[in-house]
Amino acid sequence: MTEPEPGTKKTRLDAARRRLLALRPVSLVSWRDAVATLGPIILISGLAIVATLHFVRPAPPRTLTMAGGPEGSNFRTIAQQYRDILARNEVDLVILPSRGSADNLDQLAENKVDIALVQSGVTRAKKPEDLVSLGTMFRQPVSIFYRSDKPFTRLSEMEGMRISIGREGSGTRFLALALLKGNGIEPGGASQLLDLEGEGAKQALLSKQVDAIFLSGDSASIKTVRDLLHEDGVRLFDFVQGEAYERRFRYLNRLELPPGAFDLGENLPDHRITMMAPTVELLAHSHLHPALSDLLIEAAHEVHSRASLMQNPGEFPHPIEHDYPMSDDAVRYFKSGKGFAYRFLPFWLASLVNRAGVVMLPILVVLIPGLRFAPALYGWRIRNRIYKRYGELMALERVAMEPMTPEQRKALLEQLAEIERAIISVKVPGAFADQIYILRRHIHFVRESLVPGVPKNSDDDVLVS
Repeated sequence: MTEPEPGTKKTRLDAARRRLLALRPVSLVSWRDAVATLGPIILISGLAIVATLHFVRPAPPRTLTMAGGPEGSNFRTIAQQYRDILARNEVDLVILPSRGSADNLDQLAENKVDIALVQSGVTRAKKPEDLVSLGTMFRQPVSIFYRSDKPFTRLSEMEGMRISIGREGSGTRFLALALLKGNGIEPGGASQLLDLEGEGAKQALLSKQVDAIFLSGDSASIKTVRDLLHEDGVRLFDFVQGEAYERRFRYLNRLELPPGAFDLGENLPDHRITMMAPTVELLAHSHLHPALSDLLIEAAHEVHSRASLMQNPGEFPHPIEHDYPMSDDAVRYFKSGKGFAYRFLPFWLASLVNRAGVVMLPILVVLIPGLRFAPALYGWRIRNRIYKRYGELMALERVAMEPMTPEQRKALLEQLAEIERAIISVKVPGAFADQIYILRRHIHFVRESLVPGVPKNSDDDVLVS
């Protein structure tokens, strides 16, 4: 027998050692499968978050602009009260001057201001589409004083008189023109329509420079009405056709005042009198931030909910639509009040919490359930590669049960060897290596059925990574 060449055994051991050192350590994770598993979950979650952010409004702005009405007017006074209340929540309300309701509406339509008080009934031929109402804030009766020896029962009896209807752009003028037109009195006719308003109109009536005046809002203060009722020959118009006016002009409401309402001592008026009163709405653009909408309605409750001669306590503000649809945010506020966070947290912190809560929704609905499902999906991907080889092995075994020629048997053995080579080269985490070894034992079983007596190949190794 020939002796082995010196150094041959050592050389073989060194080669085996190098092969072992060349093997990479077993990995606990298959990064390819991890990426393929987590990638879709993270992508879908990201898309859900982006879609949610698309519908989530940004933080509320810290500045609002409001059309405030003429200097010293009731509208201006209310705007200043709003400003003081909003300042408590670090929102700056900038008040811009205006001539009244009609001018306020124009400034809103031209995007010069964010919010404005507008008397119901004041509209434009082309109604702005993006305006919504935050609610009806208060009632603003119209007072009509005139000089006559006998009381009038119809406004048409003022035909041919000198009538003060208020300045251009004011709600008083808009309403006066509508009421007079309903009685056949229009500009250019027998009556002379003048643009005096407030104190100027009052003095003109007292000095007999005009025969009738329309007063509304702050120009019709209790003191002004009382002074005029004490004047000889000056009468307050009684809308005896009040129900008909209410039906003809849907933005008007009847207001019944009892005797002595303006002066108990003098019993003025000396009989029950009917006045007509449009209401005033707080209008805004439809894109007004919901948090600011809540803040404004809260301010309106503080300003307008008190009782007065013209309204009961808590009567205003209320969510009754007139010329413009109610804002969805306003409807929600009137039904359920402020959001949960805004009830207990400072305004800006509550805004942050609300937006963070919305962003968390897709995380809770998509990402977290997806991550809980990820381990099962990860294991399924790895096992699926192993089960695929089982399918090939079972198909080969079924063929082996049929009669075959030596050439066919050789071809089947070659296919079996190919399956085994593929299994040896497959990369799976160490946690799944036992399933690879079980599969190899099954391959050996099939090989024995093809070539009985073939020993197990001890040199076969499975490569795990």
